[in-house]
Amino acid sequence: MDAGATRIKSPADVAVPAGAAPAPATGWVLRSAVAQDVEVVAELRATVMRADLERLGRYDEHRVRQRLRDSFSTRHTSIIMIDRELVGCLTLRPADGRQWLEHFYLAPHRQGSGLGSAVLRTALELTDARGATVGLNVLQGSAARRLYERHGFVVEAEDPIDVFMVRPPGASTATKA
Repeated sequence: MDAGATRIKSPADVAVPAGAAPAPATGWVLRSAVAQDVEVVAELRATVMRADLERLGRYDEHRVRQRLRDSFSTRHTSIIMIDRELVGCLTLRPADGRQWLEHFYLAPHRQGSGLGSAVLRTALELTDARGATVGLNVLQGSAARRLYERHGFVVEAEDPIDVFMVRPPGASTATKA
């Protein structure tokens, strides 16, 4: 593992009690990604990003999946599971003196329940413990931007397609979804 890498997974699954997020009674778990996850995650990405990419005139059936395949890293990706169901993923990759939050997707039927906030809060607690700044980019007009702002991210730059955000270590995080 790179010296600057922050992992939100460990050899053992990281269990989070149901009280941390309004999910089914069994709660949610992060597990390490494996190579076999790539196609499921590529499909999840295509589903989750479709509306925003179409709104921006950027949706391409092949490209949306291939971009995930090209950057998928089992080393830095965690899979979000609820009751044996893959419901999302999150990548934290070290680069340019930061941890980059990438490929944070939740299945549509799991959005809006507080799960995204709970997972993000867990990831940010770990990056804060390492004193790491976290960077990300989100599509212009995406509802996900509000989630990131609630967790202390601020706009660093933007272009017609992306908003680049940053969060210094210890920035205030949301206490509720």
